[in-house]
Amino acid sequence: MTRHHAKTFYFASHVLPAQKRSDAYAVYAFCRHVDDQIDLAPDEAARLRALADLSHLLHAAYLPGESGESFESSMPWLRAFRETIRRRAIPAAYFEDLLKGVEMDRGRVRLQTWDELDSYCYHVASVVGLIMVHVLTEPSPELLKPARDLGTAMQLTNILRDIAEDWQRDRLYLPADELEKFGLTADDIARQRTGDSFRAMMRFQIGRARAYYSYAEPGIAALPADGSRFCARLMSTVYGAILDEIERADYQVYRGRVRVSFLRKLWLALKCSGGRSLS
Repeated sequence: MTRHHAKTFYFASHVLPAQKRSDAYAVYAFCRHVDDQIDLAPDEAARLRALADLSHLLHAAYLPGESGESFESSMPWLRAFRETIRRRAIPAAYFEDLLKGVEMDRGRVRLQTWDELDSYCYHVASVVGLIMVHVLTEPSPELLKPARDLGTAMQLTNILRDIAEDWQRDRLYLPADELEKFGLTADDIARQRTGDSFRAMMRFQIGRARAYYSYAEPGIAALPADGSRFCARLMSTVYGAILDEIERADYQVYRGRVRVSFLRKLWLALKCSGGRSLS
């Protein structure tokens, strides 16, 4: 599941110790399952049922004993997930917040302010960063805010890369008041206008995303040197490189999905390692 759906994370995960890598995959499997169940729901009623089922599945996974076994025949990854959340003592509240984030994506999405976008980034991405702190090390206050900031940075990057794809799903995550600040409207996004105003708006948003990557750096530096620090820094670096690619494409995000090539990922991995062996 991770290899197919999360190529950047799968690439970076190979530097982790085996148990941490397996636990990270187990967490991702649940997150992927959540996305799939909502995306595959054909209508609003089905999405509401899917959310209720996901909440029930999550609560069952946290119950003591073997209470989740009844689900495992249809979800073979579930045993690993249940073992991981218990071994790593990951709070259920993080996954509950993730479900709230998925609910924010129901139907037509229009955000009005940065506060709304910040809340959305927390619920769909920053909580994953907080979960990963538990997978990689013992959680501590100096790690939690940077983990949240890295999640925000990565989600902002996703949003800037996927403006066209999101619009096709009737979702616009760029805040209306910030679009207005640059003389833009939702109609400009619909018509894929990429003039000077759009470029100025993108420069502003890219600057914000890069600021959040920098906020995350102290937390990354404090992670264990067993591959955990390298993995987080590589994720940050490769995702940050998407912003470079957007700039290199002159902000033409409507022409196709901007990507970081595999060769560039290898080069970035070597750069993050400081020239040391990647094993």
